[in-house]
Amino acid sequence: MTHTTISRTVPAALLALAASALSLRAQAPAPVREGPLPLEAPRVVRAAPASAMRIDGRLDEAAWAQAGLATDFVQRTPTPGAAASERTEVRVLYDAGAIYVGARMFDPHPDSLAAPLARRDEPLPNSEWFNVVLDSYHDRRTAFRFGVNPAGLRRDVYHSNDGQGEDAGWDAVWEVATTIDSAGWTAEFRIPLSQLRFNARADGGEQTWGATFFRYIARRDEWSHWAPWLPEHAGFVSRFGELQGLRGLRAPRRLELLPYTSARLDRRPAPGSPGDPFYHANDVGGAVGLDVKLGVTSGLTLTGTVNPDFGQVELDPAVVNLTAFETQFAERRPFFVEGADIFRFGQPVAYNRYGAPEFFYSRRIGRAPQVPLGSGDAGWVDQPEQSTILAAAKLSGQVGGGWSVGVMDALTQREDGRWETTGGERGTYPVEPLSNYFVGRVRRDLNGGASTVGALLTSTYRDLAHPGLEGVLRGNAAVGGIDFEHSWARRLWTVSGYVAGSRVGGSEGALLRTQTSSGRYFQRPDAEHLELDPERTSLGGHAAALALNRSGDWDMSVELRDVSPGFELNDLGFARRADFRSIATFLGHRHNRPTKHVRQWTAATWTTLAWNQGGDRISTELGGSAFVMLPNLWHGGVELGVSPEVKDDRLTWGGPLAARPASWSGGAWFNSDQRRSLSFGGGWFMGGDRNGGWSRSGNFSVALRPSPSLQVRVGPSLSRVRDAAQYLATVEDEDAAETFGARYLFARLDQTTFSLDTRVDWTFTPTLSLQVFAQPFVAAGSYGEFKEFRTPGRAEYDVYGRDRGTVCTVEGGYVIHPVQQVDCAEAAGGIDVPRPDFTVRSLRGNAVVRWEYRPGSTLFFVWQQERAGAGASGVFHADDVGRLFREPARNVFLVKATYWIG
Repeated sequence: MTHTTISRTVPAALLALAASALSLRAQAPAPVREGPLPLEAPRVVRAAPASAMRIDGRLDEAAWAQAGLATDFVQRTPTPGAAASERTEVRVLYDAGAIYVGARMFDPHPDSLAAPLARRDEPLPNSEWFNVVLDSYHDRRTAFRFGVNPAGLRRDVYHSNDGQGEDAGWDAVWEVATTIDSAGWTAEFRIPLSQLRFNARADGGEQTWGATFFRYIARRDEWSHWAPWLPEHAGFVSRFGELQGLRGLRAPRRLELLPYTSARLDRRPAPGSPGDPFYHANDVGGAVGLDVKLGVTSGLTLTGTVNPDFGQVELDPAVVNLTAFETQFAERRPFFVEGADIFRFGQPVAYNRYGAPEFFYSRRIGRAPQVPLGSGDAGWVDQPEQSTILAAAKLSGQVGGGWSVGVMDALTQREDGRWETTGGERGTYPVEPLSNYFVGRVRRDLNGGASTVGALLTSTYRDLAHPGLEGVLRGNAAVGGIDFEHSWARRLWTVSGYVAGSRVGGSEGALLRTQTSSGRYFQRPDAEHLELDPERTSLGGHAAALALNRSGDWDMSVELRDVSPGFELNDLGFARRADFRSIATFLGHRHNRPTKHVRQWTAATWTTLAWNQGGDRISTELGGSAFVMLPNLWHGGVELGVSPEVKDDRLTWGGPLAARPASWSGGAWFNSDQRRSLSFGGGWFMGGDRNGGWSRSGNFSVALRPSPSLQVRVGPSLSRVRDAAQYLATVEDEDAAETFGARYLFARLDQTTFSLDTRVDWTFTPTLSLQVFAQPFVAAGSYGEFKEFRTPGRAEYDVYGRDRGTVCTVEGGYVIHPVQQVDCAEAAGGIDVPRPDFTVRSLRGNAVVRWEYRPGSTLFFVWQQERAGAGASGVFHADDVGRLFREPARNVFLVKATYWIG
């Protein structure tokens, strides 16, 4: 390491001369160090005081000559441990308000630099990159990353849990400038201290931060790091070098205000029923709101939002869900995405998991109303699409002694639906109560960040003053737990786990719904370990997990998990089921040393075993996979899984135990070199079971970049599935003694689904971009071979019309008679089955123009369009895609402006 120091007493002329020498030195060819590099030796760079800085990317200020030099970068790929193919030099300065980083990336072919444009935070595999990563807490677990490409495209990411968590939704306000010259390219950063979190020393003495720098050379697909970080190394932040020499840093006054104003036009198609009193062809509205960030201490930040608006957020994709379980969607709203890592709990370090719950699922806040509109004989109804968030606030960061804190509270208003009868009578009905959501997280880092222990508490409270709400929703819910993680051998080995408990309370009706929900099915007639109590007004349960994990060239893990039947966290978390015990294992090997024919390959195998708390085995899976990357960066993989017959305690939707037949699944996929202007990839997957069920699906994607600022991605996918036993209904019948007084109806379902995900990213400048997303979606399902579940604990069915009974076709559906070969024209009684066949057509898309007209301030122009149609044919036709574009359209236009004050 080279360390250059210039005295502050040197005359200005000599400083200018030194700056000129530094500039000339930067332009001269710089040799890469030859021979082996010390991989385990500590990397240290010293910062120097800054003065008269101008962020223009030229590195010609005299102060740069005073800073220590960070060089000798080490490859992570393609040849781990080798010296970087091109030299990189990094220097660091600081003053009372900011950290400055100057980087010179030498390259003998500057005309070959890949410098495309895209929206901020796009990872872009076909671009050069240089990244600055600062562990300003020096806790060896969290870090702030600032990246730039030669065109000035910025990317900032918050790393947590030693690199296991990445928050690309964290957006700081900082400056960077780049230049390309005959020697390569340079980057000059100004990172305000107000955007970082650190523990300021009261005496103003010297601080040491963790730091690293890394670079990507696109044409070689080469990542190189200043602090060596090889593929077999566990951890990330814990392997940083040190940034020394920071003196007199004080906690800045951190107050940021982000007011917004928006205007919205909602153009709706004509309603299906004429005379709808709630229909307006054009709904016009506007809103104002405010986001606030306040630095409570140097390490703690209070963030608040009042009347937030998320109209610029991409729409959720269309799905057809025929299961008893809820669909989980990704969180995209900026307030909840940023800083979400601090609230993560219950995720032991393991490569294979079964049934892992999500303890904090922020999509619960501002969710769609949960209560159906109860309006009697209403002819028309008008129901809000989502709950309004009145305000939310969160306090997050670190305090002295290695404590991390995260607290969030949010309030959503009561929502009422409107109804009107054909006779003109009007009224309102509450569909979502006034609700308060709270989550608190605390964690203590020990042993230099190698060990942690923490706790979580979530609470939900609903104001159920209206009797129509009290019988449907729980009034209160709480979940609490503690977790831990301990690593050793430089994070190679990790043991981690948690234990948590839950309690929900409410009326007898609400708790009856909780007990009979798909997550637990306490009403199952043959489940001796479960008990349905109609008079219950509270329910409690527990969950626990323990995992042992090894990361390196050999990866392995084993995880044990136990969840009691009464555990419930879906008021502010997400879990599809309770009532299980599981053990999940994983063993894999990574080979990262390139050869003549293979750049890298991996192979892995895993097993998953699970039982419900009554001892029934509900999952047995054995799988394996392999991955290979060729020297030309084409890569692909294969996977195969098998499962013998197991019990299924969810198939009959609360009825007796059934069986899931033995099955298998497999597939293969590939991708071409993603750096090219034209790249593509695809996959084919299939599976089957012993009862005649099968699945086939394929997808293909094409990415075209006709210019450095424009990218078009198209991804069609097609799947065909045959489910031999799709649940239809439960019919009470005291004569069905073998199935406990009820008949469980099933059918064969043949379903075809087609979607075409299309994205266009056009970036005019690093601060002005257009992003378009559209998803045409068509799904068709045809039912046949109606059948009745026959034997509890088995996968056996009686087919109507063959083994028992008669199926008669009537207008609007079918009638199933228990007697075979009856005369459908004269037979009376029977089981009515509405025609279940379906065809669903959907188009969802939006276009967003985003202009960051000044640092931190953004103007959005948004257009959203939704088209939807449905039919009952159940047969997929290619013309359905064309018909989709002829469906009536709903168009939403939004203009939103934010102004950053800080």
